[in-house]
Amino acid sequence: QVQLVESGGGLVQAGGSLRLSCSASRRIVNAYRIGWYRRAPGKQRELVATIERWGSPNYADSVKGRFTVSADNDKNTVSLQMNSLRPEDTAVYYCNLKPNSAIDYWGRGTPVNVST
Repeated sequence: QVQLVESGGGLVQAGGSLRLSCSASRRIVNAYRIGWYRRAPGKQRELVATIERWGSPNYADSVKGRFTVSADNDKNTVSLQMNSLRPEDTAVYYCNLKPNSAIDYWGRGTPVNVST
């Protein structure tokens, strides 16, 4: 069983920054996809930013230009740098790893709360 452990969430004022990290218990190099999703209160989980095996990073339109996803294959971690945070970014953020197209692993999530 693969474990994904997120860290870095918390409370921040609008306009501030946070950096989320996800540590995987297995190698992430050559993963089909790895990245971040979020679930805001009362809403469905949505994609935030992912790294595909053979493509460029993929971002939700709402975070383009503000968030940056990156992976460290040596440390088996994926990070999400979040700048210019807005109250609508408030959500629980989940790390996701797809070793191949048929398997999904999820972390337990880390909460991000952006105050006005």
